[in-house]
Amino acid sequence: MQAIIFDLDGVLVNSMPTHFHAWKVAFAKIAGLEISERDVYLLEGMRGMELVEKIFEQKKFPNHSLARRVRDEKSRIFKSIRSSEPFEGVREMISDIKCAKAVVSGSTRNDVETILEEAFGKDRFNIIITADDIEKGKPDPYAFLEALRRMKVSPKDAAVVENAPLGVRAADNAGIGCYVVLNNTPLRRSDFDGIISQYKIFDKTGSLRKVLCK
Repeated sequence: MQAIIFDLDGVLVNSMPTHFHAWKVAFAKIAGLEISERDVYLLEGMRGMELVEKIFEQKKFPNHSLARRVRDEKSRIFKSIRSSEPFEGVREMISDIKCAKAVVSGSTRNDVETILEEAFGKDRFNIIITADDIEKGKPDPYAFLEALRRMKVSPKDAAVVENAPLGVRAADNAGIGCYVVLNNTPLRRSDFDGIISQYKIFDKTGSLRKVLCK
């Protein structure tokens, strides 16, 4: 293995509960919509505007002109309560991995780089791809393929670590092998049926240490 690509939120750091809280408040305040954890976690990996538009579509909300306001309010809230606490064992695992490492996230560059710097030091990663670098979020494979291009690594020599179905589909669309970590997600193993083998699903990111640090 020559490179490992990590999602950030819910994989390396315990930031998804904070993302969900920010989305929940923003949707309620701007659009008067109630959303669930599953609404957000199943769409994780999309860029912010894509996620808002998708939830508007799912909820049959007619006023799509409010999408940008919801996105901006979520961003404002998240910045005020942002969490960058790594999951147990992840700092040690990152230190032990000898091949190239990348982070591909649907969050903004400012949020991603701030969290990475606080949690690990962003220089621990060779490449960082964020929502600001792409036109389409996951399940589009572009972000993963761009990370590999910059690292000069082929898909067959890399692996992706994800926690959401859209991320797994993006890895599959890019032709890259994938592992799933659940950590504290409300998603179930059955949410990944048909897109990844059960033996590639792990309860915690730290459990991948023996697999990724060979």
